[in-house]
Amino acid sequence: MFELLSDHQLAAAVGLVGGVLLGLAARLGRFCTLGAIEDLLYGGSSLRMRMWILAIGTAVVSSFTLIGLGLFDETRSFYLSVRWMPMASIIGGLMFGYGMALSGNCGYGAIARLGGGDLRSFVIVLVMGVSTYVVLSGPLAPLRNLLFEQQDVTTDLAPGLAHHAAALTGLPLAPIGILAGIALIAGSLWSAEMIRDPAAIFWSVVVGLAVTSGWAGMAYINRAGFEALQVVSHSFSAPLGETILWTMTGSLRPLSFAVGSITGVWLGAFIGSMLKGHFRWEACEDPRELRRQIFGAAIMGAGAVIAMGCTVGQGLSAFSLLSISAPVTFLAIFAGAALGLRQLIEGFRVAE
Repeated sequence: MFELLSDHQLAAAVGLVGGVLLGLAARLGRFCTLGAIEDLLYGGSSLRMRMWILAIGTAVVSSFTLIGLGLFDETRSFYLSVRWMPMASIIGGLMFGYGMALSGNCGYGAIARLGGGDLRSFVIVLVMGVSTYVVLSGPLAPLRNLLFEQQDVTTDLAPGLAHHAAALTGLPLAPIGILAGIALIAGSLWSAEMIRDPAAIFWSVVVGLAVTSGWAGMAYINRAGFEALQVVSHSFSAPLGETILWTMTGSLRPLSFAVGSITGVWLGAFIGSMLKGHFRWEACEDPRELRRQIFGAAIMGAGAVIAMGCTVGQGLSAFSLLSISAPVTFLAIFAGAALGLRQLIEGFRVAE
């Protein structure tokens, strides 16, 4: 069967499968970054934040297992082949988190909500996708390159936490990563609330494995195929723009992992919303809300390009390789989202 598909088609299929799992997790497992932050800060519940930590731990263990088996060269990934820029992670993460709070969703969450019939999310997806390309390769690209020039790693030591630990201790890389992942899993499960919710555990594990499926599938295609495709996993910032471009110029551009991933999340979310009977068309009735969402989506797109990833790109895919940028960016996203949520909530209180 694989012989009938081109490398680009196989890459799209790999992205589609993982994307469907992520879409199902969003709708059936309520897996959501902004929801996790909001629950932790204002809802008195750490359950969904622990779901994120469990997903990260699962992705770390499974990804470093692939590395240990020689099935995946992690240094070929974007997150470990580009030099880490601390200020880019902090500034880009703060921008992304603040924009996420204003728009009410990250890119992944917006696609998932679009699968449930929320037309407001369609606006977020379009604006964020265009915004990423404006900063990535459009009019603002020269300014981004001036301030945050992305440079390839020129040393033998990749910018990864496990890689630095291995260099310092002389221990093998894969066991260090696996032990770190196990520690994250143990920390996430150290909660009666989490243990009492097997569905939360199940969907967290599904998300982690979906991320690893991207690494595994793309590493196989890169190893056995004829095209020099980049080894990637799921992210929902620049891939939004790439998918929009493919939709408009599909006859000129090949299929890609990104197109499959975006389509898969939408499809999985649609299936999940239909299974739960939650699908319904929704639109924005307040122009001020729409303005806020458009503004937030534009900030998100720009921030994601600067930080080299979004809540999934840095918070899961980069984290699965223990990239140094991942925890810094994730904490910056958290801080930006907390600031945005506080501003929105205080604004509502003033209005009352």
